[in-house]
Amino acid sequence: MTTLTAESGTPSPTPMRQLLIDSGYVLIGLPLGLIGFILTLVTVTLGAGMAVTVIGLPIMAGGLLIARGLADLERLRMPAVLRTPYIRPAYRKAKENGGLWSRMFAPILDVQSWLDFAHALLRLPVSAVSFLITVVWWAGAAGGVTYWMWDWALPYESDNTDLPELLGLPDSSGSRIAAYTALGIFFAATLPLVVRGAALLSAGTGRVLLTGMAQFQTRITTLEGQRRAAVSAEAHALRRLERDIHDGPQQRLVRLAMDLSRAQQQMETDPAAAKATLGEALTHTVDTLNELRALSRGIAPPVLADRGLPSALAALAGRSSVPVELAVDRDMGRLEPAVENAAYFVAAEALANVNKHSNASEAWLTVAHVGDRLGISVLDNGAGGAHMAKGHGLAGLADRVQAAGGTLRIDSPMGGPTELRVDLPC
Repeated sequence: MTTLTAESGTPSPTPMRQLLIDSGYVLIGLPLGLIGFILTLVTVTLGAGMAVTVIGLPIMAGGLLIARGLADLERLRMPAVLRTPYIRPAYRKAKENGGLWSRMFAPILDVQSWLDFAHALLRLPVSAVSFLITVVWWAGAAGGVTYWMWDWALPYESDNTDLPELLGLPDSSGSRIAAYTALGIFFAATLPLVVRGAALLSAGTGRVLLTGMAQFQTRITTLEGQRRAAVSAEAHALRRLERDIHDGPQQRLVRLAMDLSRAQQQMETDPAAAKATLGEALTHTVDTLNELRALSRGIAPPVLADRGLPSALAALAGRSSVPVELAVDRDMGRLEPAVENAAYFVAAEALANVNKHSNASEAWLTVAHVGDRLGISVLDNGAGGAHMAKGHGLAGLADRVQAAGGTLRIDSPMGGPTELRVDLPC
């Protein structure tokens, strides 16, 4: 499994801080690239040349492990430049109790180890170009802006042609200071952009070779997890729907059939009793329709499709036996149907748990749409102790949220209060 660290939403550094970060990354990258190029090239090529002997394979494996260590160091440096989380791929591991040969062949047979080696070779020329660009721009900016301070100390020969003369300016101290100061201002103004590009050139190479496969693995793992969560959530929803139908409408329909059969038998012998039985049957029919409407609202209420999420949540809060204070962005507009369904399901399930298990006297439902995220918070002043153990309603809710690509957190200490927070992409 790929390791991910660093929190999303971290504020971007100031332009000056980012300039210093990028400059440090580029300047340190050249010596690291030189060291990595020499060590890995020598050891891996020496091991490959001696592969026919027993000693060549451990040398090659050692060279690949050196490349892996340098790659790990580069992965630690890249997030500050790329503003992305730290990502480390899953390397091939030796078999348990496989012995020395298994541990030695593990890096040799690992694709990512060879990508680390390729990065160690390509890093030197890329780092050299980035280093040269960065040094030239820093020198041009610092030298040009401060040229007026040290122009007097420079020796000038009469047969030398200076830059101002080539530009058609008079050969004087004032023209030189003006020309070089203007050039320094140009270098200083473009310094953050140029250094940023140089840093991205080096870091981009590392991103492709050192984390590209890891990101692909992470994406596959995420999609597999979402697929499993979707299957689990649908299975949970179907089991609950089957249970609700069996415990509610199905029992009422059985009773309705019995009442109609009894009324049919009473019709000739006791019309008054038959009329009373038909009245009971009508009552059961109305109750069955109400229960079926309630079940359909739990799946996808018509108001959600017709009027959107805010109206559906308002109706949901109005039906709650526990008073609910609703705060929702009325101007959020229509979201994707899958997002609206997931958000409604979260709110409905959470409020159902509040009504059934929390012993709360009040609840708060808050929905906020910020950028490409939809945040949902359900807070109650109940007894607390809610958890997401398998077999409980919150476990199915967690599967539904994961299937939608969101995250769910619950804070419910014993004694309360309980807060459920869901973040959905939209």
